[in-house]
Formats: sequence, C-alpha cells, structure tokens
Amino acid sequence: MTRDMTSGNPVKLILYFMIPVYLGNIFQQFYNLADAVIAGKYLGVDALAAVGSTAPLIFLVIGWLNGITSGFAIMIAQSFGAERYDHMRHYLAMSFYLCIGFVVLMTAGLLVGNEPILILMNTPKELLPDVAGYMKVIYAGLFVTAAYNGLAAVLRALGDSKSPLYFLVISALLNVVLDIVFIVNFHMGVEGCAYATVIAQGISALLCLIYMIKKFKFLKMNRAECRFSLSTAGRLLALGIPMGLQFSITAIGTIIVQGAVNVFGAAYMAGYSAAGKIQSIISTIFVAYGATIATFVGQNMGAGKMDRIHGGVKATQIMILITSFIVMGITYLFGGLFVKGFIDPAEVEATESAIMYFKAVAWCYPFLGSIFLYRNALQGLGYGLVPMLGGVFELAARALVIALIAGSMGYLGVCLADPMAWLAALVPIVPYYIWKMKTVKTA
Repeated sequence: MTRDMTSGNPVKLILYFMIPVYLGNIFQQFYNLADAVIAGKYLGVDALAAVGSTAPLIFLVIGWLNGITSGFAIMIAQSFGAERYDHMRHYLAMSFYLCIGFVVLMTAGLLVGNEPILILMNTPKELLPDVAGYMKVIYAGLFVTAAYNGLAAVLRALGDSKSPLYFLVISALLNVVLDIVFIVNFHMGVEGCAYATVIAQGISALLCLIYMIKKFKFLKMNRAECRFSLSTAGRLLALGIPMGLQFSITAIGTIIVQGAVNVFGAAYMAGYSAAGKIQSIISTIFVAYGATIATFVGQNMGAGKMDRIHGGVKATQIMILITSFIVMGITYLFGGLFVKGFIDPAEVEATESAIMYFKAVAWCYPFLGSIFLYRNALQGLGYGLVPMLGGVFELAARALVIALIAGSMGYLGVCLADPMAWLAALVPIVPYYIWKMKTVKTA
C-alpha cells in the first residue's frame, strides 16, 4: 500500500516507514553475509578471505545502481506528493530505459576488467581465481540486482516500505539454502555462493514486479507517458548520477582500504572481512533512517511543506543520536562474540584483527548516522551535487590516512580510515543543508 507522508505525526510516520526499511536492509545484507559465513565454515579461512575481499567491489557496483535508482525515485516521490500522477508514470518509464542502458554498459565493462581490477587491489595470487570467479558471476547477474533496487526504490517513493521487506525475507532465506546446496552438495566452491546470490535476487525482483502490476493500477502507463524524452532523461540523470557517484566514490575509498589490508595477508583479510560484515549490519539502521528521510522530504517537497521537512529532519537527528549510543554499547560489549560467528576462535590473528577494527571505529557511529540523514535530506530536496562532494571528502580522507598514517601505525592505521572519512564527509554536507533550508524557506 502507498503511504502519504505529507500529513500526520512526522515521528510516527518516520519510525513506521523506517523499521521495515531497516529489516529489509538486514535481509539484503544476508546475501553477501551468508556467502561469507558459509564459505568460511565449509571451505575455510581462505574462502572467507576471498568472498569477504569482494565486499568493496560489490559495494561499488551495487552502490552505483542503488544510487542512480534512488535518485530517479526522488522525482517519483515528488510527483506523488504533488499528486501529478501522469508525471510520475513518465518518470517511471524513463527510469526503466536509463537503468537498462547502465546495466548493459556496466556488465560488459566489468567482465572485461575483472581480473585487472583485482590485481590492482593487491589480491593475493592464491586467492585470485576464487575471487575472480565469484565476481564474474555477480557481474553477469547485475540485471537482476538493478531490477530489484529499481523496483524497491519506486515502492519506497510511494510510501510502501513493507512489501520490499517481505520479498527480501523470502529471497534471503532462499539464498542461504542455495549456498549450502551449491557448496556442500554440488561442490561448486565460492562460485556457488555467487550463483545463489544472483538467483535469490532474481526471485525478489520478480516478486516486486508481480506485486506492483497487481496492486498499483495507477502505475499503468499510456503510450505518451512511455515516450522517450531527452529533457526528462536529463532531469533524472541530474539526480541519479550524483547519487550513484556518491556511492561509487565512497566505494573507491573502501577499495583503497581493502588494498592496504590485503598487504597484511589472508588472516588480516579474513578478520577485516568479518568485521566489515558485522559493521554493514550495524550501519543498516542508519541507511534505513536515510532512505526514510529521503522519501519523507521528497513527498513534502512536492507538497511544498518546508516547515514539516525541518521538523522531520530535526526529530530524525535526535533518533539517530540515541540509536548511535545504543549501537556503540552493543559493539563494545559483544563485538568479540559476533566475530566468532564468522571465524573459528583458533584463528587468533584473524579474530584479534576484527576486534581491533571495532575498537577503532565504534566511537564515530553518531557521525556515520548523521551522514545518511543530511545527505538523503538534500537528495530529497532535489540537490545531488553536494552530497556527492561529501563522498569526495570521504575518498580523500581515506586515501590520506592510508598514505600518511597506515605506514607508521600498521593495521590500526588502516582501521582509522573509516572514522576519519565519516568526519570528513560531514564538512560540506551539514553547512549546505542548513543554508539550503534557509534559502528555500525565504525564497
């Protein structure tokens, strides 16, 4: 069902919308998470290191797709809030055309550059065949990844955050079953994990599509609404590309960090991978707040309710701060226990490296949450350039930490790259949000 976020109690609306998004993000994490856990348990620490080291690349690729589809959905949310349904359907059709073009180009380019990219990341030679095989399957299945991200973004733009959750639960459970079947029964190695992921994502995309066709009759388009328009494509790309680049620039920074970790060998790669998986689960709560505020701001921007936007963002900032301190406490108390779900306690070096990462980053969670809040608020307002600039600041901070600190501090210095990047990202975003809100209100 759709949800109008332009009226009613903002806090209740935001929480009601955010919780399904958060749970959906958790289940979406299960794809790569299940791959890593099952590979580590059944194939050993080298398999965990191989699958885990793909996380930055997967974040780069999926982050780009998620960014552009979320950018396209901003225009859909604004049109929905303004009750201009003919415009909304036209934006939906154009988003579909643009996504097809991006996926074709990305799949071809990434399949060609697969091994050269991994070599640039300092992937150990003994792990290269497994990592390359895993990523080859993921790249070949990008069309289903794009389909799910695009359809889920449209549903969220319409205020429906529950349906994508239900479909993700089904596909995430299917992914776990297929992982075990492909690895244990069919002996497909780490490539079996990748096949399981692509098949499960395809199921979730198909379920989204069937649901939208049956439940949202007002999305049915006529020929005029499906006609290709360069001007509309330009408006969508003006939001989608900066949002996609924002994710990609951040991912490039994580690839630089992964390359620095790879130098320390398979044990540190496995520990950093395990910590990264847990960190991804932790940060999904902030991602959910961000996705929620983007829809909230987008719909209210379309309805012209700027005071309501200001109140919603302020309330969300308070909720993020409370959440951050809770998560910090959980991480410090139970981080070591979480690591044991990925790594055999006998692997002492890998376990210690994972725990060291948590100690280095957990203090900075309030800043990480704030990035998602203000970045997505700006995107909901229709401003994509400065949020992308925040990603540039993140990239620069990570690169500087690796170049200037990691050499003297070793692995701990590498771990500090993330909190320094989060602090740097806020430098352009927060002042710009404050200035834009004053400008729009007084315009």
